[in-house]
Amino acid sequence: MTAWNAHWRFPLYLRIWLAVIVAVGLLTVAFGWLMRQSWEQQQVPEREVVILDEKDQVIGQSMVRPNRVRGQGFEFEVPLKDGRTITVQIPRRPRPPAESARIWPPRGQSGFFWMLGVVAIAVAMGSYPVVRRLTLRLEDLRRGVERWGEGDLSVRLPEAGSDEVAFLARRFNHAAERVENLLKANKSLLANASHELRSPLARIRMGLELMDPEPSPRTRDEITRNIGELDQLIDEILLASRLDAREADVGTVEPVDLTGLAAEESARAGAELEAAGSANTLVVEGVAKLLRRAIRNLLENARRYSSGPVTVSVTRRGTQAEVRVCDRGPGVPETERERIFEPFYRLRGASEREGGVGLGLALVRSIAQRHRGSARCEANPGGGACFVLTLPCEQT
Repeated sequence: MTAWNAHWRFPLYLRIWLAVIVAVGLLTVAFGWLMRQSWEQQQVPEREVVILDEKDQVIGQSMVRPNRVRGQGFEFEVPLKDGRTITVQIPRRPRPPAESARIWPPRGQSGFFWMLGVVAIAVAMGSYPVVRRLTLRLEDLRRGVERWGEGDLSVRLPEAGSDEVAFLARRFNHAAERVENLLKANKSLLANASHELRSPLARIRMGLELMDPEPSPRTRDEITRNIGELDQLIDEILLASRLDAREADVGTVEPVDLTGLAAEESARAGAELEAAGSANTLVVEGVAKLLRRAIRNLLENARRYSSGPVTVSVTRRGTQAEVRVCDRGPGVPETERERIFEPFYRLRGASEREGGVGLGLALVRSIAQRHRGSARCEANPGGGACFVLTLPCEQT
């Protein structure tokens, strides 16, 4: 059993409540044992004992304190007038049949132990709502932190109360608000800066066309390539900013023929579209231009790192549509298959001259998540890598 399953099988409130019950039970047992020991070791009052012979003559007399012998009764010693000492034992008085089952505790103490049992039950019943109320607030705190960690930065926790849990909720809300504001400011700054860069890029293009004397073809090509990369970087940064902002409008959601869209992009990139198992087209609800951009980025990524054939397949798996783009390139190490979807991350050994700015795959995943889907990288059985775009599709 995994730790996660064990956590849900024994929730926190149940563990705390059981701990309280066990503690009360142990205290009750320990206290009862101590009371029994005290009762058994209780000293009997001092009594005068007289020993008579067969002629009723006193042959021994003394003040004694009988010793309690467990399970046997009482025992004491009496000195005689002739110097001898005799030991006298008084057996335990036999109990009537009605009382034979009640050997311990003594009369007058059974009520006390019944009271201990009632107190233990009362503590168990009274502690449950208190423990449950506390752990419910902790569960709300856990759910809020999980949602915030999954990317919903608008989550805030209830701050009712004045105890440590309320203090923790207030501190979390304060930190979450600061993080959200910082991220919004950074995204806004990045988007504004990217937008403002378009004007100088346009002027550079115009200056290149009007340059006198005319630059060499090699110089012109190098400048044009760099300008194109900058333009692509700006375009991808702006799109990433809109996708990150949940409230931003990224287009109209409508039924999209995913098979036809993949066929168009495959023809454009010179990739081979494999026939699906069904003649029916796959239709998904989404923004057509974003889905086209995701497939195009996957194809460009495959072409960038592979000189061999690139295959595209569109299939249905239950309620999911799956677009799979496979290449015969060097592949992606298993430890890197998640990191390559991070913005601006490049595999080791990747050269800037291979093109790309490190945002293509990050955009694919953002587009997939906007459509309640996912994107992942797998190993191609024949060598290379397969990038899989999964989207919910309409039932047919």
